[in-house]
Amino acid sequence: MAKYLCYGNFVGDGLKGLVKEGGSGRVASVKKLFESVGGKLECYYYAFGKYDYFIIADLPDNVSAASVSLTVSGSGFVRNNIVVLITPEEMDQVAKKSPSYRGPGQQQPGRRG
Repeated sequence: MAKYLCYGNFVGDGLKGLVKEGGSGRVASVKKLFESVGGKLECYYYAFGKYDYFIIADLPDNVSAASVSLTVSGSGFVRNNIVVLITPEEMDQVAKKSPSYRGPGQQQPGRRG
């Protein structure tokens, strides 16, 4: 399973619902959400500042993650963001790759104007 970071803000009635049901009630609901797509809640933290919550979850794949994000955002109670997390070992593999790329407006490597 892949790890994902979810973060965002409660809005409107979502904020009112959080105050009414409390933090633990929201965590239980989110745990069920992840389990419903074959995933697992690793941790859930509330915060103050720019974002209201940070969640790390294990999900089977990007389709499941996108489904969760669409469902949560579509509720209208939360502005949710989701980020794919990679391990240090995966980053080692990334660093070994040498993709070929030409940036917008750049000449092909080896060519002169």
